[in-house]
Amino acid sequence: MNIAYWTVAGPLALFSFYAGAVKVIRSRDQLRPMMAWVDRIPLPAVRALGTVEALGATGLILPPLTGIAPSLAPAAAIGFLLLQLGAVAVHLTGEDRRITLNVGLIATAAVTIWLATGL
Repeated sequence: MNIAYWTVAGPLALFSFYAGAVKVIRSRDQLRPMMAWVDRIPLPAVRALGTVEALGATGLILPPLTGIAPSLAPAAAIGFLLLQLGAVAVHLTGEDRRITLNVGLIATAAVTIWLATGL
C-alpha cells in the first residue's frame, strides 16, 4: 500500500505544489493564458489559493515521510478534493468549461484519501 500511496500522492503533490507556486509568484497577466478564471477572482484570493495548494502538497508528503502526524496526509487529500470541487464550480459558472483536469485531480485525490487511510 505504501508504494501505491507514493505513486498516486507524489505526482498529485508535485502538480499541486507547482500550481500553487505559480499562483503565488506570477502576475495576473502571466496567469491569464492558462487560467481564464483569474480575472473573476481578486488577486489576493488567487495568492491564498496558491498558498493553500503548496501547503497541501507539503501535507501529502511530509507526514508520511517523517511519520510525524500521519493523519495530516488524508486531511490534505480531503482538502485537495474540496479545492477541486470548488474549482469545477468556478469553471462551470464562468465562460471556461474545461473541467477535465479538475475531474482527474478529484479522482486522484479520492484515491489518495483511500490510500492515506491505510498508512
